[in-house]
Amino acid sequence: MLIANPTRRSFLQAGAALLASTALPAIALAESAPAGGRLVVAADSEPKNLNPAIVASNGVFFVASKVIEPLAEAAFTGEDGLSPRLATSWEGSDDGLSVTFRLREGVTWHDGKPFTSADVAFSALEVWKPLQNLGRIVFAHLEAVETPDAATAIFRFSTPTPLQLIRNALPVVSSVIPKHLYEGTDIATNPANTQLVGTGPFRFAEYKPGEYYRLTRNEAYWNKDQPKLDEIIFRVLPDRAGAGAALEAEEIQLAAFSAVPLADLDRISKVPGLAVVTRGYEALTYQLVVEINHRRKELADLKVRQAIAHAIDKTFVVDTIFLGYAEAATGPVPKNAPQFYEADVPAYAFDVAKANALLDEAGYAKDANGTRFTLKLRPAPYFNETRQFGDYLRQALAAIGIDAELVNADSAAHQKAVYTDHDFDLAVAPPVFRGDPAISTTILVQSGIPAGVGFSNQGGYANAELDAVIAKAAETIDTAARTALYRQFQKLVAADLPLINVAEWGFITVARDSVLNVASNPRWAVSNWADTALKT
Repeated sequence: MLIANPTRRSFLQAGAALLASTALPAIALAESAPAGGRLVVAADSEPKNLNPAIVASNGVFFVASKVIEPLAEAAFTGEDGLSPRLATSWEGSDDGLSVTFRLREGVTWHDGKPFTSADVAFSALEVWKPLQNLGRIVFAHLEAVETPDAATAIFRFSTPTPLQLIRNALPVVSSVIPKHLYEGTDIATNPANTQLVGTGPFRFAEYKPGEYYRLTRNEAYWNKDQPKLDEIIFRVLPDRAGAGAALEAEEIQLAAFSAVPLADLDRISKVPGLAVVTRGYEALTYQLVVEINHRRKELADLKVRQAIAHAIDKTFVVDTIFLGYAEAATGPVPKNAPQFYEADVPAYAFDVAKANALLDEAGYAKDANGTRFTLKLRPAPYFNETRQFGDYLRQALAAIGIDAELVNADSAAHQKAVYTDHDFDLAVAPPVFRGDPAISTTILVQSGIPAGVGFSNQGGYANAELDAVIAKAAETIDTAARTALYRQFQKLVAADLPLINVAEWGFITVARDSVLNVASNPRWAVSNWADTALKT
């Protein structure tokens, strides 16, 4: 069974109103869903650190979000697209220098200690700001958190900080951890990073390396009607083909994050009792990007970058590599982020003749072998699609006289080569758009990023005009003005091509039809699953 018909035309086009309407039946069902049962899920990785307050990544969130809660979660409905979690409301000051959070009362940690504003203040100042990969950006100017009472936390900023940014970032950066377990310890090595203690609907019960994670129902959860499930087992299945076989054999009931290969989806959607679901990833848009090392003389030439852009057939990439489960990209903000998306940007249609002409104009003539120059190309190893695109890009570049030397490596070696050693000319990357350009998007193109920071501008690109727009947006508290700046940001990126945005895609969930309330919010796979249930 196919849910939401994931075609290239429909996959990422749903707007907020449509998403809200399609989510309503699932939300209504949650109220009357049966309670009990064990959900067995495929997990394709085993993060060394499971603390989402430190490592805000999907691999960590997938397990930890059921145990450790943020201040708010993304929602198809609700004000500003958010659903309250540990915070019940948030209000920014007119000058952008403070945000006041009203916190949920009567919440306890899994060890029985009360949750208070002190936990929020500790998490923000001691973890999110100094340690978290994304919190460092969002809370860069956070200087204090006042706690006038146990249910109030007032964030004070040294410079104006847009409430729009804080709101958009809450689901990703605001996982709250217990102060009483972390204060006075080495936070990065605290045992609670792997033996999680949270306030969420599930307790962390057990981890057997190479086998499974086990979560059990939190009987004292603040939402008395949740969770529906008694237990969740994350079974470690690193082989994507293995996830599909386990679903068909009914050994597991759900596989998220495209654990089932795209090539198998058409067949598996016809298997009785299985459903292919494309919803639930709207706030987790992955972007296929060509990173460019501007230290290389040829690549510092805009005409060369334009030629490479014209050499890429985005339609072929979407249809052949992603089998239609993606959209061609126009720039650094995806189409399914209508709050910021700008369609009116420079475009680079697939045109090999134009690409060759641009390279000729740039002065890079072909030699007797038809080669203009040679580049080192490093495709990210994380997904089949990034590796396949690396193979395709090598062929596409050959058609315009650029010889690309393909260098494949494992994740650690790839990240060191690209983001620390700068040992690349072109690299294929899959950054994630997380609801706001300031969160893991502007960092891809702004200058001055220290070596070693992953998924950032390590290509040495510098553009004073673009940096100025990014800096101004970071302190613009008027929502309309800030949005306008990010639309200008997209035009500048598309015009100067510090990198090349090729495609954007979300993931796929395959579940047995006995699993209820799949995809009930835009970050469903990395949310708390409190309303997920099993048919009895």
